[in-house]
Amino acid sequence: MASPLLETRSLSMHFGGVRAVSDVNFTLAEGELRCLIGPNGAGKSTFFKMLTGQLEPSHGQVLFRGQDISRAHAHEVARLGIGIKTQVPSVFDGLSVRENIHLAASRLHSGARTRRLVDEMLERIGLAHAADRVVGQLAHGQRQWVELGLVLSTDPQLILLDEPAAGMTHEEVQKTADLVREINRTKALIVVEHDMQFIRMIAKRVTVFNRGSILVEDTIENIMRNPLVRDIYLGKQAAA
Repeated sequence: MASPLLETRSLSMHFGGVRAVSDVNFTLAEGELRCLIGPNGAGKSTFFKMLTGQLEPSHGQVLFRGQDISRAHAHEVARLGIGIKTQVPSVFDGLSVRENIHLAASRLHSGARTRRLVDEMLERIGLAHAADRVVGQLAHGQRQWVELGLVLSTDPQLILLDEPAAGMTHEEVQKTADLVREINRTKALIVVEHDMQFIRMIAKRVTVFNRGSILVEDTIENIMRNPLVRDIYLGKQAAA
């Protein structure tokens, strides 16, 4: 059996007497797309931050291709090949779309290779027509795609997306789902999201968090039918 791309072992995070995450054992295969869902306060964001070096676990391990990265800093995690797109876009609002992508691509490449990669990325994220527009003047969804372009330009093997569909129009959500599926052809992804319509568009396997622990992991079809999940999280959305 192939070794997992990412694994956590008894991963826990305590803030004083509060257990935000408790003994989470999680595995992600090479090339897999996994969605994380759960009610507010379930521990998803804390778990996410431990995977990316933003928080150091109180207990347990995070392993990336067998290497323990539990105590690694965020920049060290990024160098290993894990990219993260935050809920609030981390972009340079005063620069153009092209300039933003160029800055990211030039970290790994130079000269004509960089320019070619920038052009390819602009097409990939659907913003070639807006390449010279200042990012701060773009719509919310477009700014989200710029940040996705920044992350992809560093060529990570695992991409973590924090609520990528938040605040988007229906059309933007559809395009983002298409982009996520396209990215998953070559990259593994973990997606934290509340929008169940978006989850339905992209998910194959879903992990449900509740009270700091994994409640259940299953296919999206079984998750939508699970009465316990419906009670603690989905509610009326499950019947939509």
